[in-house]
Amino acid sequence: MSRQSREVNVMLLLIVGLSAWVVPGGGYFLLREKKRAAIIFVTIILTFCTGLYVGSIGVVDPVGAKLWYVTQIMSSPAVAGLGYLAAGGHYPVYGKPSEIGQIYTSIAGLLNLLCAINSVYLSYLRSTETEKS
Repeated sequence: MSRQSREVNVMLLLIVGLSAWVVPGGGYFLLREKKRAAIIFVTIILTFCTGLYVGSIGVVDPVGAKLWYVTQIMSSPAVAGLGYLAAGGHYPVYGKPSEIGQIYTSIAGLLNLLCAINSVYLSYLRSTETEKS
């Protein structure tokens, strides 16, 4: 395997990984897995929106709940915008709705991380198959 083809493969893996993080299912879309991309997009967005519905925008708290915020931002970088809005403190949430909302939004982020890793791995497998042929 030449050094130049390795660099192209690394760039492809980075592009697939970043697109999978920016838009849930985006990595699969680049790999021409459109049905899988649509299913993942709808699942992650609905899970995240359910968490926001239950707990309000206040569950995205970059100041007070840093561990929750790290898992939530894995859904998409757009969560940083929600965190900026919620950082003002105008959306206080207490009790069970806050906990449930944090759980839902965090699960959406971790699910997106899992799907991004899977899409990068699938891209890697496809690139190694084409080199062997």
